[in-house]
Parts: sequence; structure tokens; C-alpha cells
Amino acid sequence: QVQLVESGGGLVQAGGSLRLSCAASGRTFSSYVMAWFRQAPGKERDFVAAITRSGGSSYYGDSVKGRFTISRDIAKNTVYLQMNSLKPEDTAVYYCAADITIQIRTSPSNYDYWGQGTQVTVSS
Repeated sequence: QVQLVESGGGLVQAGGSLRLSCAASGRTFSSYVMAWFRQAPGKERDFVAAITRSGGSSYYGDSVKGRFTISRDIAKNTVYLQMNSLKPEDTAVYYCAADITIQIRTSPSNYDYWGQGTQVTVSS
């Protein structure tokens, strides 16, 4: 029902910035909580950030608070992740996800739709 496509990943030096985008298909974008997760090789998929349907509230994982900002443009059916002050430990594949709910949830198992992922690599 919803298809998600991430873009904006790449290689950046520590302390630099990247902006990820997630484009959603269909006309139901505003019905979903949108979130970003990340997964490094050999590790669990980890919650990064989520934003409510209206874009009025957001929630962040502890490791990215104060550095990352999630936002959404309902008219463009797009969610963004602005990543500042990047660290080597931020290196991972970043995934966009959608959850048909009012409540923000942080477990990957709660999300209904996923993008293909985009690689972010931060060099020291």
C-alpha cells in the first residue's frame, strides 16, 4: 500500500552533515507515523527517529539526540533526516519505515513498510 525510497546517503568525514530523504508513494502518507532506523554489519536494526502524522511531534534515539532532526513535508510525501556532527559510529545502512498508528513506536517489528536502505559512511 505504501512504497518508500530513500536517498541522500554517502561518505562524509566526522563532524560533517548529510540529509537523507524518503519519498513515499500513494495518497496515504499522512496516515502513517514515519521513522528512520539504522543497521550496522552484525548488529541489530536500531531506532533513530520518528515523527507523528501531522509532523507536530518527534522522538529520537539517545545516541542521536541533539545531532539529528527528523521532519516531514506532507505535500511532497517526503520525510527527511538531517544528520549533523556525524561520528564514525553513525556508519550504517539507514532505512525509512512507515507505521499505521497514532503512537510513535521504536521497535522495527511494529513498522509495516520499509525502504531499501541507503548507506551512510562516516570516516574519522
